[in-house]
Amino acid sequence: MTSFPTQAQDQNQDRSFLFVLGSSRRDGNTAQLARAAAEHLPAAYGRRWIDLNDLDLPDFQDGRHEGELWQPGEAEATLHEATVAATDIVIATPLYWYSFSAQTKRYLDYWSGWLTLPGSDFAARMAGRRLWGVTVMADRDEVVAGGLDTSLHHTAAYLKMGYGGILLGNGSRPGQVAVDERAQRRAKTFFAGPTPLARFPHEEAAEAA
Repeated sequence: MTSFPTQAQDQNQDRSFLFVLGSSRRDGNTAQLARAAAEHLPAAYGRRWIDLNDLDLPDFQDGRHEGELWQPGEAEATLHEATVAATDIVIATPLYWYSFSAQTKRYLDYWSGWLTLPGSDFAARMAGRRLWGVTVMADRDEVVAGGLDTSLHHTAAYLKMGYGGILLGNGSRPGQVAVDERAQRRAKTFFAGPTPLARFPHEEAAEAA
């Protein structure tokens, strides 16, 4: 059975998890599954929860080449601070059209801006951290979540992060994931799973050649 690393095994004891909730339904199935998994984290690990619906975050506008100094708004500053402060970032998004929800995609679009934000060093600060996903979908065939998995994996690969994969659940009506026994079993050990360094397929192919 998978277990969390002991103090001797874990090189980073100061683990802190940021859970980013991106559902359009407050406390929806995806958030419930994320909370079920978080219950099994070691007590010493920090936890912070941000519901994107609680932040007045405008659509991302790419101003990298417009010559004006970037002026982050309050919501963006909150997300940036929480993101760079976490060792583990959990993207909790329901599967909408086989990918992220609109709220989640907007948040990740801001990562593009932070890469060039003066003084941010976003890429350097994210390298070596861990990215996870949690999603609940109406379809019972889990292969349909492949696009979401690829998007998260490649995001981690670009930033040289570890990737822990996606905790998958089934549900459509409010609270339905609670009776998904397979998802609830997975939740108990999900965050104890491995987080290997994400690599793009062409990088893995080059190493194998």
